[in-house]
Amino acid sequence: MPENRGRSSGRAGDMEPVGEGEHGMGHDANGYLVSKKYSYYVFVLLFLLYLFNYMDRMVVVSLFPFLGREWGISDTQSGLLVSAAYWAILIFALPFSVLIDRGSRSKGIAIMAIVWSAATAVCGFTKSFAQLFAARAVVGIGESGFAPGGTAVISALFPEKKRAAVMGVWNASIPLGSALGIAIGAMVAEHFGWRYAFWLVALPGIIVGIMFWHTKDYQTVKLTKTVDGGAGGEIKKKMGMGEIVGDFMRTRSLVLTYLAFAGNTFVTTSLMSWLPTYLQRTYDLSMSRAGLMGGLVMMLAIVGAPLGGFLADKWCVRRADARMMFCAASSLVSAVIFFAAFAFAGGTSQYLLLLAGGIAVVAFVPAGAAVTQDVVHPGLRAVSYSICVVTQHILGSALGPVVVGAVSDAYDIGTAMLILPAFTLGAALLFLAGSRFYIGDVSREEKVELKIKDSDASGLKGAAQG
Repeated sequence: MPENRGRSSGRAGDMEPVGEGEHGMGHDANGYLVSKKYSYYVFVLLFLLYLFNYMDRMVVVSLFPFLGREWGISDTQSGLLVSAAYWAILIFALPFSVLIDRGSRSKGIAIMAIVWSAATAVCGFTKSFAQLFAARAVVGIGESGFAPGGTAVISALFPEKKRAAVMGVWNASIPLGSALGIAIGAMVAEHFGWRYAFWLVALPGIIVGIMFWHTKDYQTVKLTKTVDGGAGGEIKKKMGMGEIVGDFMRTRSLVLTYLAFAGNTFVTTSLMSWLPTYLQRTYDLSMSRAGLMGGLVMMLAIVGAPLGGFLADKWCVRRADARMMFCAASSLVSAVIFFAAFAFAGGTSQYLLLLAGGIAVVAFVPAGAAVTQDVVHPGLRAVSYSICVVTQHILGSALGPVVVGAVSDAYDIGTAMLILPAFTLGAALLFLAGSRFYIGDVSREEKVELKIKDSDASGLKGAAQG
């Protein structure tokens, strides 16, 4: 599915680039928008920002015992401190993604990084649960458009055939950042106090955010569709909001992917939020040790995400719907592993299963993210992934920590963790259903050539030749 592929239908969503001029730069012979070297430079910055994003988001997990002793908060309230960011993300992700798709990606992503980092620092100055909850919500506001914007940038810069693999490496920053946030937070809190944990993880995002401000943008594209103009042939017509929404809703593989993401995200967010506490209570460990053990489980997604993206792209050579089928298979494997771990295993055998689950549970992410880009136009890529983000946060991230916390309060933490395999099983079935429509959805979507903004093109000609 090369970006300059010709039109295959008159379906709503067919668009053209803005300002196609002689100074614009399209994809090179290898499929890179600028150059391979510059593309990977931008990628490194995006990787670091995603890592700091999750450090800031998940550091609070390791601070539950300290906040409980100081403020007397319950498990449900602890879950709300995680969910606060996700509720803010689901509210602001879509409007911020529209701004990113229609405006500057470099400036937008930079501003978001500075906002969420500053809000994390503010968390260290709070004096009540309500204040901390509000600060955590602002963290989520800052983070709300980053994943959609970053996904759109990667999809634009890199060849389509490498999309899932590159996204796999990028998404490895999520577990790494989560694990570092939990581990560093616990160690800093035990030695210096929980406020210092927030202050320490806040600084790096500001620095890299400033660096990203100076990266180059590609041109936005007009939201138009190709229609039959009669004797005059085909013409371009501006798409209204109703047409855009209808186009998304008719893309059944996309809708099912959104819902499947939610099921798996319910599980991953719950694991990141509650696995350290589960290990602490089950095996009577210190929070620092439990945080390290729980962090290692999620850190192994560093293997799972790139491996999943690599395998999905390789499978695509032999099977057109491989990305969705791979998502279904990896989700099913995750369900089996976690059911065995929480229902039957204990001690060393349980932890080994949890380590395997840490690899399997995120393997679907790069291929699933690639699907959200495969079946939509470049002018709506950030919007497409933002809808995925909103869906997974409404039904997954925002609910998971609270639901697990509530079940733990009503029964115990072991019972609460037993509900997780059902959600990964549901995700597997949704991905499998979506695979039936994926090929047709891809074939109906027109692709267009992206170009670097005229103002940036001259400065990049030398880089593009490197």
